[in-house]
Amino acid sequence: MSRQAGAERAAVWDPAQYGVFGGERGRPFAELIDRAARDLPAPGRITDLGCGSGELTAALARRWPDAEIEAIDSSAEMIEAARVHAIPGRLDFAVGDVTAWTPQAPPGLIVSNAVLHWVPGHTGLLPRWIAALAPGGRLAFQVPGNFDAPSHTLLRELCDAPRWRDRLGGTVARRPVLDPAGYLDLIARHGHAADAWETTYAQVLQGEDAVLEWVKGTALRPVLTALGPAEASGFLSEYGALLRAAYPPAPYGTVYPFRRVFVIAERAGGP
Repeated sequence: MSRQAGAERAAVWDPAQYGVFGGERGRPFAELIDRAARDLPAPGRITDLGCGSGELTAALARRWPDAEIEAIDSSAEMIEAARVHAIPGRLDFAVGDVTAWTPQAPPGLIVSNAVLHWVPGHTGLLPRWIAALAPGGRLAFQVPGNFDAPSHTLLRELCDAPRWRDRLGGTVARRPVLDPAGYLDLIARHGHAADAWETTYAQVLQGEDAVLEWVKGTALRPVLTALGPAEASGFLSEYGALLRAAYPPAPYGTVYPFRRVFVIAERAGGP
């Protein structure tokens, strides 16, 4: 979803572009929440940190109809789109910085979906977020883990190429997340239980230049924000050609393997 800090804070997020592949982007969230909900008492309070355009937060409200849900995102564009899902007195959306978030009351569940890779030093946030939970509460998050995939290595290389490096060099992070074992170790060393795993989705994307359309909604946002329209068109032409070679379309669509890292932490001291 929409994201915090560094280059992201300067990026303009486009809810419509992000939603082009809504089904594929929503599946990891659904699987994360299904696992987080196992044997979890119905939470009275839920916090969604980095809620994006709100469709997935609304799914939390449907799953736990008695919960009070707060949802924040750094992008005013995303929050404007999300407010159509608001439920007075029960589901509220607000512009906010996840790095500065503090709870009004301890939530039983904190969710952060496809956010933390945008937050430099996010590993320092995790112990604080877990400590903010009610005893026995859970933190559930997932992050992309495909930063060594061609879509990202080619993007970094192009940003660092002579034509673009003065404007874009260093814009795209190289490896901003841990692997599952790294997150598990971090959480366990603070005395909390953790479940961490990864899944690679063999996504079949439809449409022309499908992988380019995917990254336009996420990894390309800081790049496109940094460039004027004419420059952006030139960059997309170069990058699109590289992606077509790396991910050739098939008659049934374009296969775009996508690795994701999932973590559920449970605060020590259950009910």
